[in-house]
Amino acid sequence: MVQYRRNRIAGATYFFTVAIADRGARLLVDHVDLLRQAVEHTRLARPFYVDAMVVLPDHLHAVWTLPEGDADYAGRWSGIKAGFTHALSKSGMSLQSRRKGEFRVWQSRYWEHTVRDEDDLRHHVEYIWFNPVKHGHARRVEDWPHSSFHRAVREGIVTADWGREVGDERGHGYGERPNP
Repeated sequence: MVQYRRNRIAGATYFFTVAIADRGARLLVDHVDLLRQAVEHTRLARPFYVDAMVVLPDHLHAVWTLPEGDADYAGRWSGIKAGFTHALSKSGMSLQSRRKGEFRVWQSRYWEHTVRDEDDLRHHVEYIWFNPVKHGHARRVEDWPHSSFHRAVREGIVTADWGREVGDERGHGYGERPNP
């Protein structure tokens, strides 16, 4: 089996893509309140700052900044995944099981990228905000309810019409470089 090497830098900022096992399902948006609870429960136990996040039907993207001296994002994702899965199970939802009695809700791996600088951070935050439009879930960035974009608008970081002038019909836009 391939051994993945993860970059772990205490106090760093990271971009993540995390997906559910059934990549055609709507599990995350259909149960977004349970996911929010799992994230908040994990943040209370092991603090981190959510710089940006978007929840789509079958995957999510997030940018987190960890506290100084702490590089354990893997433990936090494990807590979020377990908390969400447990909440689904408690709600009575029938879940497909794996060996050892575990439920098969999440893909076991996820994508992680260490944010290098302010330009890289902006690139990833814009990618997150624009992602629902790219995937055809919304016509405009402000139309997708499960995004930290709305927090940025409330805080005056961007205006509600951010992203309207972006891209082309293929979804190339913020945070994404089109293929030649």
